[in-house]
Amino acid sequence: MKRTLALGGIAAGLLASAAIAAPAHADSVPAVNLANTNLAAQQVAAFWYGQAKANLVNATPYTVETTVPTKHVSTGGASADTKAGVVGSSGDQKAATGSLKNVNLPKTTGKVFFIGADHKPHWCSATSVQSQYKNLVATAGHCVYDTKSNATTLDKWVFIPGYYEGKTPWGIYVGKTAYTHYDYSVYEDGDRDYAFVTVYNGVLPTEGGTSGGKYESETYKFKWQADRALKKLQADKTTALSKLAVVPVYEGGNKPAGNFGWRKGNHPTPSPSQTPKIIGYKVVGVKLSIGLKDVGSLGSNVGGQGLAYNQKIGTAVFEFGYPSGSHPDGNYAFSGKTQKWAYGKTFKAAAPSLKAEELVGIKSSFTGEGSIGSSWLYRYSNAKRLGYLNGVTIAVSDTDGNGRIDTNVSPYFDGETLGVYKAAAANWSGKIV
Repeated sequence: MKRTLALGGIAAGLLASAAIAAPAHADSVPAVNLANTNLAAQQVAAFWYGQAKANLVNATPYTVETTVPTKHVSTGGASADTKAGVVGSSGDQKAATGSLKNVNLPKTTGKVFFIGADHKPHWCSATSVQSQYKNLVATAGHCVYDTKSNATTLDKWVFIPGYYEGKTPWGIYVGKTAYTHYDYSVYEDGDRDYAFVTVYNGVLPTEGGTSGGKYESETYKFKWQADRALKKLQADKTTALSKLAVVPVYEGGNKPAGNFGWRKGNHPTPSPSQTPKIIGYKVVGVKLSIGLKDVGSLGSNVGGQGLAYNQKIGTAVFEFGYPSGSHPDGNYAFSGKTQKWAYGKTFKAAAPSLKAEELVGIKSSFTGEGSIGSSWLYRYSNAKRLGYLNGVTIAVSDTDGNGRIDTNVSPYFDGETLGVYKAAAANWSGKIV
């Protein structure tokens, strides 16, 4: 459901009493810091590179709001709000002609990694988009904003183009600032479930991941105090701590043996004087330290897709992403390890459970796990591997009930999408090392 944009006070999260229907402008596009200092960004990169890239390798596809009921819409639904247009890619090209049997996959596609509401590493699909400073990534809104726990953004957010089993061929690009439509950040309106994220220059390690030693907090008298400190550390974007846990602190400083010198059934229950005394609680974990080198801007390394908006329903698009997981009937379709593609013509669709009544869909067997954030490219050039971003997958569906995913859906990219893109594309990120 598309809503009108509130006037004024957006940055402070206040709703104005009056609103008008107009394209999104910079003052109506919520922007949230992901890592707003060089130190914070360095620590985020170290988190993913450290421990032999264990967090990258062990990350699982993000499964929030993936497989949902969708339907075709015959009347109403998605529609253009202004004239159709495009923003050029890094290698602007003429429309592709003819049918393609072999598709050259774009270098711009990759995975975004982050820590989910469950405090575990996850990933979505995403793509590099052309911008003034060659530093922009597009993906689904709920691959940036934490709709599950209602936190502001997902933690330790990075983009890795061409990722494959721990390999980062063009480096890691740490997210700096996320931009979305006001209706999505405030109302979680599925019709606006997209995000554009500025990223710092990419970095590669100068050495293998190393431990920076153990982390140990002060001693708290009560466990709830330690639990609160743990949550604060987990939300802190300036640290690269891992394996965080709350542990008791015993009198004398050492944790006693598990059976304290007796065995059940053979010895009497120990007296209170023999029972070890807990005198407080601490948060413990591991610090990460790693050398990093700058490898340049995202667009300079992999290029950037253009942007298409207000295109006709029925337009043909290619979909690129990393689908993973099974169909509803249990058939294992995709591993999520390698980039895949699909091709289809858009049609009007809706997904009421996502508050989305004006979506577009394509016929695609991409399963939900991993495919969220996949790019929909209009006029894709097989030679240049570039086109115009005209959608991002936000959910998948089995519309005919046969146990197989057959439809992927995206917000309809219109003039308001262009406004969010422009607000993000005008911002510089810079280096972190």
